[in-house]
Amino acid sequence: MSTIVQKFGGTSVGDAEKIKRAAEKVKRAKEAGHRVVTVVSAMGKSTDALVRLAQDISRDPDKREMDMLLATGEQVTISLMVMALKELGLDAVSLTGWQAGIITEPVHSDARIMEINTNRVEAYLDEGKVVIVAGFQGMSADGEITTLGRGGSDTTAVALAAALKAESCTIFTDVTGVYTCDPRVVKEARQLQSISYDEMLELANLGAGVLHPRAVEFAKNYQLPLIVRSSMEDVEGTIVEEEASMEQNLIVRGLAFEGAVTKITIEGLANRYDAMANVFSSLADAGINVDIIIQQMSGDNELNVSFSIHTQKLEEALNVIEKNCEQLNYRSIRHEDRLAKVSIVGSGMISNPGVAAQMFKVLADEEIAIKMVSTSEIKVSAVIPEADMVKAVESLHTAFELHAQPEAKVTLS
Repeated sequence: MSTIVQKFGGTSVGDAEKIKRAAEKVKRAKEAGHRVVTVVSAMGKSTDALVRLAQDISRDPDKREMDMLLATGEQVTISLMVMALKELGLDAVSLTGWQAGIITEPVHSDARIMEINTNRVEAYLDEGKVVIVAGFQGMSADGEITTLGRGGSDTTAVALAAALKAESCTIFTDVTGVYTCDPRVVKEARQLQSISYDEMLELANLGAGVLHPRAVEFAKNYQLPLIVRSSMEDVEGTIVEEEASMEQNLIVRGLAFEGAVTKITIEGLANRYDAMANVFSSLADAGINVDIIIQQMSGDNELNVSFSIHTQKLEEALNVIEKNCEQLNYRSIRHEDRLAKVSIVGSGMISNPGVAAQMFKVLADEEIAIKMVSTSEIKVSAVIPEADMVKAVESLHTAFELHAQPEAKVTLS
């Protein structure tokens, strides 16, 4: 019997009726002859409610205690899911992340999975049980409960599927699959039948919220077929695989965007070999992620360095830079907020020159200022005013004809 892993997100298990509907899908998979492991998130917005409760108690809650608190959300869902399955006549058992053998690094609030001991899960599967596992959580080697950060349940599901050598991992969500762009923003966006790991990883890193980048990375590393489909409708989903088997003629396959971007510029850095290392080491030590980086020579043998960060990290980044002013030896610092990043992604860019030029022309025709640019083999990103973000995305979606391509049909089990 083949093993499959399913994952149901918070919106898919948001109330009792949705849990019952998810249980029906689990039952169908079991009746199809599979050994089934199902990972679930906390119900609906319950995690947000727990965060607000903690903030009502403390302005700066202890990270260890936050993990203890937030881990309870998924435990509610796993128990209710097993109750729903038993009502359908299935033998099922619920496991927390640590009971399922998920060992993480000793970091609170954003831990990474180090290894998974599947003995207990395998034993239950051998008994014919459906195993329901709490996503988003694990335990460090020293016995501390940890959580995996944003998108942690996706990561739990894919990591479990890899450890169990599962046939596939299906992510059930509130959309029918992966789209060329967020259909809530671009009405002409359409669902892709297939997309490569690399393309999906770029889209996920660039702001597409349908899958977490860490989960896609796991799937790619273990060559695990990843399927995204709706928990509400019985319709075709999207397969994430090594080589996208459909629409090979597409140069650009998707658009991603995110707001709340801030550009920081440090002016008058001494032009020394360690200048850049000092700046970005100090930010990295403070846990601040930097995105696009631009270095320019200025007069008097000086450097100007610009980089983008999430606006939420602005105050912290400025404090770090100012605290290290003497070591960094710069003249001034300024920032520009209310920016956004729009990106085009497609493996076809590798062999098709001129894609970036076309993107820039579209933005120029719309009179949208480009503040920063970043490229890779399969993506081009531009930082623009946040007020122009939707206009830019809609214009680029039309220019690259992402709404007009015919789809081949693919059957998903």
